Amino acid sequence: MTRCLCKFSPFAAMLWIRASCILSVALLSAHIAAVPIKHLSKGNAHDTDLGKQKDISEINLAAGLDLFQGDILLPSLRNGLRDPSSRWKFPIPYILADNLGLNAKGAILNAFEMFRLKSCVDFKPYEGESSYIIFQEFSGCWSSVGDQHVGQNLSIGSGCDYKAVIEHEILHALGFFHEQSRTDRDDYVNIWWDEIITGYEHNFNTYEDNIITDLNTPYDYESLMHYSPFSFNKNASVPTITAKIPEFNAIIGQRLDFSVIDLERLNRMYNCTTTHTLLDNCAFEKTNICGMIQGTRDDADWVHEDSSQPGKVDHTLVGQCTGAGYFMFFNTSSGSAEEAALLESRILYPRRKEQCLQFFYKMTGSPSDRLTIWVRRDDSTGNVRKLVKIQNFQGDTDHHWKIAHVTLKEEKKFRYLFQGTKGDPQNSNGGIYLDDITLTETPCPTGVWTIRNISQILQSTEKGKTLLSPRFYNSEGYGFGVTLYPHGRLLASDSGYMGLAFHLFSGENDAILEWPVENRQVIMTILDQEPDAKNRMSLSLMFTTSKDHTASAINGSVIWDRPSKVGIYNEDCGCFRSLDWGWSQAIAHQMLTRRSFLKDDALIIFVDFEDITHLSQTEVPIPVKNQIPRDLVLQGQEPQVSGEDSGKNLEEALPAGSLDQTQLSRQKRSVKNTGPMEDHNWPQYFRDPCDLNPCQNEGICVNVKGMASCRCVSGHAFFYTGERCQAMQVHGSVLGLVIGGAAGITILIFAVFSNTFQKLRK
Repeated sequence: MTRCLCKFSPFAAMLWIRASCILSVALLSAHIAAVPIKHLSKGNAHDTDLGKQKDISEINLAAGLDLFQGDILLPSLRNGLRDPSSRWKFPIPYILADNLGLNAKGAILNAFEMFRLKSCVDFKPYEGESSYIIFQEFSGCWSSVGDQHVGQNLSIGSGCDYKAVIEHEILHALGFFHEQSRTDRDDYVNIWWDEIITGYEHNFNTYEDNIITDLNTPYDYESLMHYSPFSFNKNASVPTITAKIPEFNAIIGQRLDFSVIDLERLNRMYNCTTTHTLLDNCAFEKTNICGMIQGTRDDADWVHEDSSQPGKVDHTLVGQCTGAGYFMFFNTSSGSAEEAALLESRILYPRRKEQCLQFFYKMTGSPSDRLTIWVRRDDSTGNVRKLVKIQNFQGDTDHHWKIAHVTLKEEKKFRYLFQGTKGDPQNSNGGIYLDDITLTETPCPTGVWTIRNISQILQSTEKGKTLLSPRFYNSEGYGFGVTLYPHGRLLASDSGYMGLAFHLFSGENDAILEWPVENRQVIMTILDQEPDAKNRMSLSLMFTTSKDHTASAINGSVIWDRPSKVGIYNEDCGCFRSLDWGWSQAIAHQMLTRRSFLKDDALIIFVDFEDITHLSQTEVPIPVKNQIPRDLVLQGQEPQVSGEDSGKNLEEALPAGSLDQTQLSRQKRSVKNTGPMEDHNWPQYFRDPCDLNPCQNEGICVNVKGMASCRCVSGHAFFYTGERCQAMQVHGSVLGLVIGGAAGITILIFAVFSNTFQKLRK
């Protein structure tokens, strides 16, 4: 079946003021090994509004960093995309340094899960390997490019602890550069050179195919690796980069998640053929219905139907495309009560012990119709036949598409089943619909909030007005909810954004819970309702509760104290609600309409509230031999640089106090008409140690893990030795031949002389 491409409404053009999710990034790359960690003091936060996420370039500029393309640490090896030796072996060993905040640690682990869900990339805790990544909190967000074959730092500094920003930096570590660095960049975007901060023009250089490669993929405006329009700009309202197709001005620099082409490149580079945690995904667009089978002992069958019939609309395409948009349907308006139909998945093989079955359904028949989820398990003989009932869904008068989540706990091969049961056929005018099934080996969300008629809400509400979610409870018993600001908070600086915040509710368990509640990570996700889980670009925002979160509105008290103590009474729930904490400009309205966030005129928000205290101490010791390659200057070391090579370097990206304060400051680099690295006047410890060949007598210099190693010339008779090939020696065979020849000549001369002397005597 062919699926058509449905056209979305165009965006406004240029004034997309660095949208909801952290924007573009820059580039620089040099490996740097694991180092001891300085701990930064955390100041109190008194504002409950986090505004909007900052661009990576904005974060790094504020930190005083001027890295290669903004956020890359660059050794002499630049072609991370082309050099096979820079590709990682999976799983990648990692360390979460203890100078990271709890929220950053949780966000990094969340980003790992996105890689596992959408690619073959995997990670494991460090166990003494020579190649590994240590995530630390230095100033700014930055990474090396590719596997440097030593311990290498990846900085998640203040303001960088967002899923998409971390994914961006990990993609650098995996070998990727920025999208607008491509050779053909100027065919797709305009660079406004006069608007770029003086001295930062090098961040907009392009590179030839022998340096980077696009892996035979088209230019990607949606790439997570693309700069935002306002990167490195002089004027806050004037962009430095714009798309030649104006509709993409609101897209470039998105910080939601991987784009489809990002994943295509990643999977091509690493030859991925499967993912780690996506077990099943089905939108029923193909005739084979994803390998599902009809039950053989039931009374009826599910029917594979499309959206061409009046009143029957699928969820995948919501009826927008002719000849596409399929779903499974069980008619409950005929036959007898309690007749049932079974739809079974193919046999699945789990790797973990917990799965989440997500699907969309609607029930348009009798309120007594039922949809039941079963699991068919291995009966310990190898046969998948043992049935276990998991959950029931009852019909009601709400005939909209609904999202459902069912937690499974399967450790051996299994099938999942949908059973439709007729309740009252004589009072039914419809049936049960199924569409867009996803089965992942990840936990289901704790709270799910569906907001219907969202287009009307956006039209009718004013800035500052709010919607409150129902009350949810986490596994510990804390009550919580979400506050939605359809047009942002009243005092938000920019319009055209939706705000999102988190609050506590009082609940039935408060008397025995710990207050204030701290070290709980909040993850709020606005779901992109794309049917293919790999291609979803959902917005995820996260923070971790702390005693430092106080507010003057409650006399400096901690926001996360018991709601009945510091909150206000809410009549809708008959409970107390705390102040909310979150983002007044979480996502731009234009981005909501670009993706499938508003499908079926519904906005879906997930929320989780989990204890991550166990992440407080995650750092592990590193053997000395795996730490610091020579010629790299690390935290706490003074670089041995003199004269014109001295100046600002990576250590200024490290925590305050980690450097000798006597080191000199660096002048800004002039980068017009420069190459990718050599012309940047890099400090000595960033350079190739073979840049000025230390080897004498025509010796060849080789860079071995940051150290200059000389390969000396060898001739037929002589060869050179020494650290710099400074000593000449003669091959042993030649020396033996010379000594033997000399001895032979001496003997011959002696014999001739003796013979002559004898004749003279006679």
